[in-house]
Formats: sequence, C-alpha cells, structure tokens
Amino acid sequence: MASNYQGEAPQAEYPALEEDSTRSNAILTVLKLVAASALFYSAGTSFAETYHSHQNAVPSYANVNPADLGMSTPSKYGYSAPSSNVHGRRLAETGKNPSYTKDLMEDLKARKKLMEETPPEEVKYWFEYTGPLQKYFYRYSRSRKKADSFEGRDDSGVANSRFIEKAGGGDEFSAFFSRKDIPSDEKANYSRLLDNCVAMGNERRPNRDSGSVWNELYGNGDDRCRVLFNLNTVGAGRSTTILWETKPPAPHSAEPRPWISEQETAATHLERNLQEIDSMCATGLIAARVQVLVCEPIPGVWTDWMDSMLPNCGGKADPMSGGGAKDGKVDERASPVQVVVTANAKTADVCHDLKSGFMEQRMQDLVLSPPYLTDKEVDLSKFDPASKTTHPDLVSSDDHDLYVAMKWSTLVTVRSINSFLQASADLAIAASSSENQKAPGADDEDGVTVVLSNAPSSPYLVPSFVRVSYVSEENNKVAKWRMHGDFFHPAAWEICKDSFDMSWIPGSLSGHGGVTPACHGEKDCGQWWVYFAEEQMPTSPEVYANEVTPPLVQGGSNYIWMLTERQRQEIVKVKVCVHAAGDDKSAKNKCGDFPQAVIPLGDLESFLMNFTPNTALGKKHSASRFPGYSRAEEREKDREAVKERKQLKDQEDIEKALFDYTIYPAALFHKDATVKAARARDFVLTGAKRDADAVGPQKVKSSYYDVTITKPREATSAWCQAISRKGLCTLYADYFRSFEDKRCMEACGMSKNWSDIGSVKSEL
Repeated sequence: MASNYQGEAPQAEYPALEEDSTRSNAILTVLKLVAASALFYSAGTSFAETYHSHQNAVPSYANVNPADLGMSTPSKYGYSAPSSNVHGRRLAETGKNPSYTKDLMEDLKARKKLMEETPPEEVKYWFEYTGPLQKYFYRYSRSRKKADSFEGRDDSGVANSRFIEKAGGGDEFSAFFSRKDIPSDEKANYSRLLDNCVAMGNERRPNRDSGSVWNELYGNGDDRCRVLFNLNTVGAGRSTTILWETKPPAPHSAEPRPWISEQETAATHLERNLQEIDSMCATGLIAARVQVLVCEPIPGVWTDWMDSMLPNCGGKADPMSGGGAKDGKVDERASPVQVVVTANAKTADVCHDLKSGFMEQRMQDLVLSPPYLTDKEVDLSKFDPASKTTHPDLVSSDDHDLYVAMKWSTLVTVRSINSFLQASADLAIAASSSENQKAPGADDEDGVTVVLSNAPSSPYLVPSFVRVSYVSEENNKVAKWRMHGDFFHPAAWEICKDSFDMSWIPGSLSGHGGVTPACHGEKDCGQWWVYFAEEQMPTSPEVYANEVTPPLVQGGSNYIWMLTERQRQEIVKVKVCVHAAGDDKSAKNKCGDFPQAVIPLGDLESFLMNFTPNTALGKKHSASRFPGYSRAEEREKDREAVKERKQLKDQEDIEKALFDYTIYPAALFHKDATVKAARARDFVLTGAKRDADAVGPQKVKSSYYDVTITKPREATSAWCQAISRKGLCTLYADYFRSFEDKRCMEACGMSKNWSDIGSVKSEL
C-alpha cells in the first residue's frame, strides 16, 4: 500500500491518499486512491468563445507528416507505411467467402426461404425483422408473485443492457473477438482493432518485461491497445442515498439474484460497465485501466469490489470470499482500478452539484493533461503535446492509446471501441490521401461533399456519440404515446432531425494494418457521415453543466466521448494556444477550432449509446434549450398550422407529445439520415434540369427507404439493413470493403450515388 502523499505543484495539489481503517476484510485494498483535487476549478470558463463555424476551421492535420497521422509506426512493432498492394485478401483470389460471414449467409438463405414459402396473404410485416422474440420484465407484483413483462423484437441494433444479458457487445461481437481458430488468411480482419489503435495511439509502446506493471496485470503476452476508462460517478446512488453508502452487489452469489428495477440502484449499471470492460481484456487485444472519479473518499469495500470485477484486466477475483490474507500481509500487487478524489473540502458541494459542470471539467483535465494546469507559462514553440504534466501517480498520466470518458449510466462495449477506432482511421486516411490534396473539383463543390486534406480550409472531424434510452416503467404516459407504447425501440432525446446534416467524404475508407488506403482506384470511394449542425441538448440538470463545461467536440456529448492519443495531442495544441492568447480574440482565432462531431452512416447504431437507467424519455427540455433550436421558428409555424387545420382538435395531450417532447427513435434517426443523404445527392445530380414542381426524388433514391411499403421488403435489402444496424459493416470490414460483394454498399453507407430511380420499384 502506498504511503500517504501530499503532492505540490503550481495550480495543483494532491491530498493524502485515502486509507480505509474500518474495513472488516483483512485484505486491504491495493488501489491507490489519488486525489487529483484543485486543478483550479475553472467551471466558469467556457469554451464557447473558441467555438467557430466549421467553415473557418484550421485543420488538425495541417503541416503534419504522415507518421503523425498514424500512417506508420516504428518497424520494430510490425507496422509499416501504406503500400500499393491490393487491400488484403481479395475475394476473387480465394473463390470463397471468409468464414466469419457463414452465419450471415445462412441468415440470408433463411430470409429468402421464409418469403418464398409463405403464401402472399400470410406474409407479415415483421418478417423483415427476424430477430428472436424477447421479454422485458418491468415490474414485480408481490400480490400475484409474478413479474409483468412485454414481449417483442428489438430490431434497433443498439447494444444495450436491457435485452443483451451477457457482456461483449452482442452475440456477433462476442463470438468474433473470442474466436481462437482463426484462418491464416483472415487474421488481418481479426487484428483490425489493434492495428487501428496502435496506428492512432501512442508511439511509445509499453514495457512488457518481467517485473513491469504490464507483466503483472496482463502477463508477458503480445502488445495490446491501451485504453483508459475515465468514469464519472457523480449522481450514482440508490434512491436518495449516495451509492458508496450502500453495499456493493455480491460478486459470486450462490442463488439467482432477485429482480432489480433498472431505476433502483446505480450499482447494477456500474457492474455491467465493469463486466463489459473485463470482457474487452479477455479478448487479448485490449489492456484496460479504469480511473473512477469521485467527489469524496469512498469505503475500501467498493474499491475491492470494482477490482474483483476485472479479473481479466489484472484484478483479483472475489477478494471478499477468501477470509483474509493467509500471511496477514498487505497485498502489494498492481490494480487495474484507481479511485481519484477530484474535490477537496471546499469544492465537494460543487462537485456533487450536477449543474455545476465540475466533474465534466475534471474529466477533460485528466484526459488532456494540458501543461498550463501545472505551469503558469507555456512556451508554444517548445512544448510537447505528447508530454503530460499532471501528477505521475495518476494513471491518466501514463501512456495510453485510447481514452474513454463516460458517465456511470452510459454503457460502453467492445463494439463502440472497435467502431470508434475504425471511424477515426477512416477520417485519418481521408485527410492524408494524396487524391484529396488536389484542389476540389466541380463535383466536390456541391454542398454535400467534404474533402479532408492538409489544406487550411479542411475541417477537423472526430467520431462522437449520442445517448439513447428505452421507455421506462417509471415514465409518464406522454413518452409512451410518443413511442406508441413500445418498450423495444430505443430513442434519443438530445437530438432531432434538425440537429444534423449529411456529408460525403471521399476516400474515408481505411484498410487493415492501421491507417491504410482501401479504395485502390475504386470510383466514388468513400462514406456518408452524419455531420452535427447543432450542439446536443440534454434535459436539466445536464444541459446547464454543458453550458459551464462544453463538450470537447462540437456537437458531441459530455457523457460518453473518446479520443485517440493522436486526437488528444491535436486538441491540446489548440487549448494551449487559446490559453496563451488570454483575452486576445484575434490571437484565439488563429488557434483553430475544436473538432467537429461526425458519425459514419453505415455504422450509426454503434455510436448510439444506451443510457442504462432508461429514465430519460418523456422529460421536457428547458426553455430555449431543446434539440432543433436552430429551426425553432419553423417548428412553431408547423404547430400553428396543425392548430389551424384542427388536425388534433380535442387532443391536446397528443399535440404536447408531438411538439413539447423530444423522442427520436434510433430507427427514425437512421431513416432520416439516409433520406437526407439521398436527397442531397439527388439535388446535385439533377442540377438545373430539376423539375421544380415535382415532389420527391427525380434521379436517385434509397433502395430501402424510398419505397411504398405494403408488405415486407425483399430479403436481401432487409438483410443488408440488419447488417448495418448490428454494426457488422465495420466488424467485417475486410469483406464489405473488398468491393467484390456490392449488395450492401448502400446499407453500409458506401454508395455515393445511391440507386438509380428507374431501377428501384416504387412499391413492393
């Protein structure tokens, strides 16, 4: 156990490490409880003044050599610069599909058989959604001694804790990352997560020698993706009691646990997140460290419990069942968990205030570790953004490849990690592509295409997330009306259809082996991206916290965000420049923008993060702080038009549900984004020849959404859409980016010109 320590540094102080003397268990916690307090609480400082429009952005990648973009890493780690070789194993070379697509092909056969063998009059609308029937138990009746439940299919594709019982991001991801018998010609696809992580991560690789912390936690195996999870626990509790004043769940219960409501305690949500993190370490690709942020010291029994939940990350499984140390000595082993007390006696109350933005600021400070936190004067010409100046006892001060900052209520999975790394690699390869360094052509200046390059006008984009919630048994009826009483479809409440635009980014497809080209001369190669035009607008109290401490990424979320080491360094450069500029606005304008939030359309659901208590829907937003605020006047006109037509006469409750509450289902988000992209491209292709009086698309349209639905869509189209929703376009990237099987190009967001309107039936 580390001795008590008082760190001193300019603008930072570190109170003594916590030591629990009241613990009944003889095995004392080995977790260092480091207090990162008083990094000068700057809650009143807003980043808003440095937020400019993306058109004036100074690129993060400008004047950076290819190695700094993750194009290559030192050869001793087995990674090299992109070559002109064909992207991995081409399907034509083997004459067969990769083994990991076997279940997909069987699913397609089953879908076709169902449609072909069912008499037309017996075809049901839900044939398109072939997922299993699931039950949601939402209430236990003591009088009847029976749990009430709903039965249905969750076809959203969102990874959640309500219907996915086991950790691992879903069946496909769990099976993929736990597979051992990998064919030699498919290893590139299975190592894609690690390759992307190393390419976008820290150049300094870990010391894995015997006796090192790495060796103690993960053994002397191969290199891994080093991920730091920065966990915000403010607001975690059981009813009105702070979580740390209750007992942790029994780690290994002999009997099944009694049913627990999603809203009863934060412990179940914290437990699930730790299980997900442990499953990541079990893949052998990820080395996770967890930094738990609290306002005040917590009982040692909780630190022991959290450590025991991460046996595959180096934790000690179930330390509370052993009855104490055999020799009575303190266990001096390393731990994957570190509890950080972020406040002191003076700031504890502010820390607990969910409107203060205090912990959001602490999360940013710990992840970014900018030099001005400890140094009054920073030399802009000499400082190294890769160097961290926060206290070395903090785990966040170590070298990491990926940083995940999240609130305890937001579920993180290996799927979200994999998708974020792939999207980041896609954006990096687009920015460094030699094709994109040329002056934009006439086809690129269409209001839709965004060309990333090293030019000063190129925007800096970072993949971001949106939270979604299911309907709760505790929600009022307004939410249930808005969702048609369906417990099985998650919905966002911080965005709406007016919150985003769509952009086509040429060359934004990365191959295997890190940040490498995947297009290889393929015409119109790239992806469609959701481009956030508004800031996300949560409900109270979070919306006020966001105003005090805005998200690092414009249009992004404060409750779940990720940065690779490369991205972290770029943001630190901007923040240091802004800090040095002080009140000089002209100097600040030269610093460049903070990054802009985007999401790949073909992997949209992987960036929709489950808010696990599922209590968000059905709550009103604060006045003037609601999604779609940029088009508030148009929305009010729509409402007045409905009143004038008396369409909702004597139905005020429904009117309120439609206009006063933001409930944006995941499926609708995907549809709106797809249709926006297809319409934007249709306008570009028709140009001056467009019929001004015509309604709807005239040249191209979405083959999936732009149809009149009288019965389920044909099997292949529905199959591709299910693949996209489940995140398989990214998980099986080697296959879907080979351009040999183009059936799912649209669903995976890789078809620039969609489908010719003459080739798509208007009615099925």
